[in-house]
Amino acid sequence: MKKIFVIDWILIPVFVLSAFSGIQLHVAGHGTSHEVWHHWAVFHIIASILFLIAVILHVQTHWGWYKSLVRSGLGKKSKAAVAVTLFFVVLAATGLVLFVVEGANSGIGLWHYRIGLVASLLFLEHIIRRLPMLRKTLSHKMSVRRLKATD
Repeated sequence: MKKIFVIDWILIPVFVLSAFSGIQLHVAGHGTSHEVWHHWAVFHIIASILFLIAVILHVQTHWGWYKSLVRSGLGKKSKAAVAVTLFFVVLAATGLVLFVVEGANSGIGLWHYRIGLVASLLFLEHIIRRLPMLRKTLSHKMSVRRLKATD
């Protein structure tokens, strides 16, 4: 399987873990147990770092698309893909700022949460639109395995 598709498949579970842990972290911020909040914060940081690494690798595989966007403008490029990119950049930036913020329920943390909810919807839409193509990468690999097994 090509590197680009491996990265695309990795993005799905790390996105789910990051989004889920972010929502749980927000919910835990309304609770009374700092320990529970702390555990969700650690889990969210780890999941989000993995997501960030996968996104960086994903962007590298699509670097030509980004270069042509800068060089030629939006043109016929997907406005949804541009929105996903912009929301991810803002989400990652606010997340990085939170490394220097102490405690739960900070103003920037609440903005990060709200942006994360909207970004998650955009990311889901981005994934859903590409699932048929991603599924083909699995069925192609299965077909190749079947052919090799019968040789």
